[in-house]
Amino acid sequence: MRMIFVNLPVKDLKASRAFFAALGYTFNEQFSDDTAACTVISDNIFVMLLTEPKFRGFITGEISDASKGTEVITALSASSRAECDDMLAKALAAGAKPWKPALDYGFMYGISFQDLDGHVWEFMWMDMEAAQQQAS
Repeated sequence: MRMIFVNLPVKDLKASRAFFAALGYTFNEQFSDDTAACTVISDNIFVMLLTEPKFRGFITGEISDASKGTEVITALSASSRAECDDMLAKALAAGAKPWKPALDYGFMYGISFQDLDGHVWEFMWMDMEAAQQQAS
């Protein structure tokens, strides 16, 4: 099984931990300290929230300013349209900013927001059966 570790620089680790906890995520404390928080998205997806000084140790060049440009869109699947809307509501209540209007193609629905550091997140639901029928 492959795993994915998304590494993101954050300005305020404590605030970022509180934000992702408000979305319902937990943290693996074995890989967390005062410079990093290992956010558990699922059994094989993790987001490493790294203070900017810690993040600099892993890169060459400068840290992107996500409030001025989009460096990546992290898209996660959702089990339903309602879950998409619920995640958006939780994110906005925790301090996120709306990013783009909801996408609604009938068989596919998604929402997006920017977290406290401007990183873009999407939650997407797709009715795979309807998507296959539309492709036929």
